[in-house]
Amino acid sequence: MPATRSRTPAVEQRAAGASSTAGRHWVKAVVQVLVKLAYPALILCAWRWDTPRYVGCMLFAILWLQRWAGSGPVATSLRRLSAIDWTVVGLLSCASAAIVFTNSELLLRLYPSLVNLGLLIAFGATLVRGPSMIEKFARLGKADLPPGAVRHTRRVTQVWCGFFLLNGAFSAYTALYWSRANWSLYNGALAYLLIGVLLIAEVVWRYLVVLPRAARSEAA
Repeated sequence: MPATRSRTPAVEQRAAGASSTAGRHWVKAVVQVLVKLAYPALILCAWRWDTPRYVGCMLFAILWLQRWAGSGPVATSLRRLSAIDWTVVGLLSCASAAIVFTNSELLLRLYPSLVNLGLLIAFGATLVRGPSMIEKFARLGKADLPPGAVRHTRRVTQVWCGFFLLNGAFSAYTALYWSRANWSLYNGALAYLLIGVLLIAEVVWRYLVVLPRAARSEAA
């Protein structure tokens, strides 16, 4: 009986610790989803505010909330690029701080193009040093990728780099020449619609072309 009593508090303590850890993960997951939705919503509504520094403060908060809330295998994989990751975070932090201190609408308008630049740096660095960013994501679901799949993930990473380059350049154009409302509409909604179209196109191409071609090669 004494042994049973001594084990019971330990079991309860482990259960409480596991419950607390699960609760923290749940809170972080909710915050992560809200933060991901907050950025495009903030850009979409930014044209309604006449004080850019308030938007800059919120952009700074969103950026660091993303860092805090990042968890799970995807975030762990991305953190392996610590130097690149910190470079991008530093770039966007400086941009947010500059908006706050200068209250510049132009800097605020250029922020989405800097986000694209940061993503281009993060994805492009993996093409130089390897493995490619999309390969990292793919290996989260299947650690052992065949050579054909590795080549495909590299090509997809190159496509995303091209998208970030073009979208960043067009975003800068909207910052310089479009009205507030149209700039907000593109950078807060239409750009994300294009991202969704590209994601769907990649999935369709993978299942209709890449996977059948790989199956025929294995059969041969």
